[in-house]
Amino acid sequence: MDHLQELFIGIAGLIGAGKTTLAKALGAHLKLPVYFEPVADNVYLEDFYRDTARYAFATQIYLLNRRFQQHQEIIWRGGGGVQDRTIYEDAVFAKTLVQLGLMEERDYQNYLQLFRHMSNFMCRPNVIVFLDLKPTSSMERIRQRARDVETGITLEYLEVLHANYVHFIEDIARTVPVIRVDWETYRDAEEMAGVIEREYLQGSFLREARWRPTR
Repeated sequence: MDHLQELFIGIAGLIGAGKTTLAKALGAHLKLPVYFEPVADNVYLEDFYRDTARYAFATQIYLLNRRFQQHQEIIWRGGGGVQDRTIYEDAVFAKTLVQLGLMEERDYQNYLQLFRHMSNFMCRPNVIVFLDLKPTSSMERIRQRARDVETGITLEYLEVLHANYVHFIEDIARTVPVIRVDWETYRDAEEMAGVIEREYLQGSFLREARWRPTR
């Protein structure tokens, strides 16, 4: 699978889906660098979960900045990589916050405008692997890993988020190949590498276009 070592692979999915676990395993299996979601060093995360409405915009801008930095690092390094959650998914979370009344519409529009400007300088993944998980399963896995900051996450939030993910996948698949995987049951890295090789290299293509987050 040496030809997979040049791929930029994005791992997408709900909170608690197992993106980090798969990203680590794929990175080790394919000998690719892994770019992790900023969690441990996220200076806004605790405040975001404590008072979401107050810190929603600041948190989204922080995450957009950090993931854009990752994209630039991938460009500078050259070659492939595995990214734990793509920069495109940040807009899915922002949209969800607006729908739940936790972010102002003007902040959301400001965020989208900034994202659109930054997208001119981003490299798109060669393929996105979407770990499809039911909101109830996401909630259960969040409970199992027991992160203190995530105790306030509700099933309602995850249900709205999942619905927005479905629309996101339909949109992004028009410009970037997407492999949608039923993730109610975990699969190992070797199996997933085989799936990526088969579905992407033999059956997909990349169109030269840019995705725009939509309402």
